[in-house]
Amino acid sequence: MSAESARTIALPSGEEIAALGQGTWYLGEDPGRRKQEIAALRLGVDLGMPVVDTAEMYGAGAAEELVGDAIRGRREEVFLVSKVLPGHADRKGTVAACEGSLRRLRTERLDLYLLHWRGRWPLEETLAGFTDLMEAEKIRYWGVSNLDVADMAELTTLPGGEAVGADQVLYNLSRRGIEWDLLPWCREAGVTVMAYSPIEQGRLLKGDALDAVARALGATPAQVALAWVLEQGVAAIPRSGSPDHVRENRGAVDLRLPTEALDALDEAFPPPSGPTPLEML
Repeated sequence: MSAESARTIALPSGEEIAALGQGTWYLGEDPGRRKQEIAALRLGVDLGMPVVDTAEMYGAGAAEELVGDAIRGRREEVFLVSKVLPGHADRKGTVAACEGSLRRLRTERLDLYLLHWRGRWPLEETLAGFTDLMEAEKIRYWGVSNLDVADMAELTTLPGGEAVGADQVLYNLSRRGIEWDLLPWCREAGVTVMAYSPIEQGRLLKGDALDAVARALGATPAQVALAWVLEQGVAAIPRSGSPDHVRENRGAVDLRLPTEALDALDEAFPPPSGPTPLEML
């Protein structure tokens, strides 16, 4: 389980990042779990999962503060992602929100900064804010989250919109709608897709079909669910609140799913047969 064996995925710039990272939704909200959550994030970096995803929305900044503690002294080892809320996403608001995230994270830059979902502000406003942040070297790349095909197509027609680095969306075995149009569109456009809630916040793990595949492979259901996302060429950022879960998640990197396992999963979790509106949690 060495860090060197980790799978990677390419950003549009050509930079390679770890395909399996760590999410932080709901982390930082319980003081009694703080030490464990920090230990989990640090262990994930040790095990080759240095992509750490957070957002100003998570715990009203508490998750970013937790991440700031977890990566103290290790900032250069981490690919750090955060997000701006739609209500803040005009030009000046995007810059101000990013600066707030940087203060909470105690860092001078983000590696990737995302619009959390589309809101009332025109995409041009958010793009202008991203441009200002890039020029100030406060972010390295920018992207979006929860944008479907029509939104992505519109975004890439705007001045500078072709520089979008990623679209982070809900994707897992039980939420395969993006395979019909969004995932092919992003592949064609060279946009990296990142999956949040890749095990459906644990709900996926209760099914008999996934359990059967896992037992046949000598793996856990979570490892199979994560390995399946990685097999699609999509990055995954499962929440990792305990060291034991981090170790389990990391096992997915080394798991390869044979054809019979993929067929069994397709039968239990059929791919979409037509267009499906983008789902969100």
